Order: sequence, then structure tokens, then C-alpha cells
Amino acid sequence: MQRKVIFNNKLLPYLLLAPQLAITAVFFFLPAGQALFMSVLMQDPFGARVEFVGLENFRTILADPDYIASVWRTAYFALAVTLLAMVPALLLAVMADRVVRAAALYKTTLVVPYAIAPAVAGVLWLFMFNPAVGVLAWLMRSLGVDWNPTLDGSDAMALVIVASAWKQIAYNFLFFLAGLQSIPRSLLEAASIDGAGESRKFWTVVFPLLSPTTFFLLVVNIVYAFFDTFGVIHAVTGGGPAKATEILVYKVYYDGVIALDLGSSSAQSVILMAIVIGLTFMQFRFIERRVHY
Repeated sequence: MQRKVIFNNKLLPYLLLAPQLAITAVFFFLPAGQALFMSVLMQDPFGARVEFVGLENFRTILADPDYIASVWRTAYFALAVTLLAMVPALLLAVMADRVVRAAALYKTTLVVPYAIAPAVAGVLWLFMFNPAVGVLAWLMRSLGVDWNPTLDGSDAMALVIVASAWKQIAYNFLFFLAGLQSIPRSLLEAASIDGAGESRKFWTVVFPLLSPTTFFLLVVNIVYAFFDTFGVIHAVTGGGPAKATEILVYKVYYDGVIALDLGSSSAQSVILMAIVIGLTFMQFRFIERRVHY
């Protein structure tokens, strides 16, 4: 029998929710509203002249070939980061779940990268792949691979993808490991009695039971790739070379802070927010139905 929670003080639930609602309002709804308001304006960098232009900023952006290229670049980047962050994390979680000796040390070591700031993670990978002093860059040159992310756009994109995914693997590892440890051992023992091997047990028992965790991480990682990778790109490539790593979130920053085109930058942030909300809605609409709770 479950007990029903009853608040004798009707004001108490609202007081408990107030801090989180205040944080959400100040750091999400207020900036989003301001961006939406500024997206229909055209103003100089100092705000001395402001003109209402309606949807002109949006029409200009959507007709810009550089912006369309940035959209496709962001889609490729987000897909690569999500896959590269989730697949190794699941593999590591499966391996960690089987460790008996020094399990705590093994798990703690895998979690450490999550404590590193995105910009610091980017700088670490930049040092390792620096064409002049990087150890991994020297190793690749010794193998005959011409690696130079400062000049080659493909190399730069590969570098920021790897750095961004490495930063997120620890986060995914924690959730996958928690999901694996919540699976009843009796189900795995029953599958073993029926003659199922390790591979068959994983794909027919373990992975379907991990679907809620996998779905949650899919949503979180896509949002991470769209927004939280800004620090990595800013520290490693600055959107270059030749805008090869300029994804949407970095283009918002560049056009607003560097180019001082506030109207266009605000309109881009509104479009970016709409894209992420749309992707999240489609995931809940079409993917969640395959999740087994």
C-alpha cells in the first residue's frame, strides 16, 4: 500500500518549487524572451538607433548560404558527437559492471573527465594534436598521416568532435552503469539457463531494459552537442579554419559578439532554440514509443 503525500500547508509546495522556477525564469525564459524581442529589431552596436524590421532578420538568415551550410555542419557534428559519446560509454559501462577487484578505482577513473570544463578539455586535445608540439600529431606524422587541424577543415572538425565526445563519455557512463546495475540478476540467470550466450543476453535482455536510459541520454547528448560544445570549439579552433567548425551556437556568438550584428544573432538564437525543441519533440513523439519502461 502506497502512502499519499499530503501537504497540510497549501503554500508549502509552491515555496519548494519557487527556487527552481526562479532559476528557470531568470536563466531561460527571460533571455529567450529578450532574444525573441531583439530578433525583430535592427540596431547599431551601441543601441543608439533601433528600428523594427519584423521578420526581415529571419528572411536574411535563411537566404544566407553560409548559414545553411552551418545548419548541415551542425547536424553532422551533433550526430557524430552523440554516437561517439554514447557507444564507448555503453561499452565501458558493460565492462565496469563485470569488474570485481578495484571496481571503485576503475569507475572513479572513468568519471574523472566529466569534472573537466569543456574549454579545458578542448585545450588538452589541442595540445596533443598540435602540429608543432603534439605527441599524437607527431605519432600520426611518423605513420605517414598529414595531420594539421590549423589548416585542414576536416582535421579540425574531427578534433573538436573527438574532444567534445570524450568530455561527455563519463556522463553517459554513469547513467549506463546505473541502468545495468538496476537490471535484476534473475533475468540474466534465466537467460543463461536457456542457453543464451553473452552477446544474445545483451541484445535480447540487457539492451531492451536499458532503453529508458538510452533514450534519456540520446536527448541529453543531442542538446549537449548543439549548445555545450561551444567552449570546446572556442578554445580549439575558434570556428575555423575558414569556418569549417562554425556550428550554429558558435555562429550566434560570432555574429553577435564579434560582428556586432545583434538582430541577426538574436534571430539565429531563436531558430536554434526552435530546432532543438523540434528535435526533442520528434524524439519523444517517434522514439519514446519504442522504449520499454
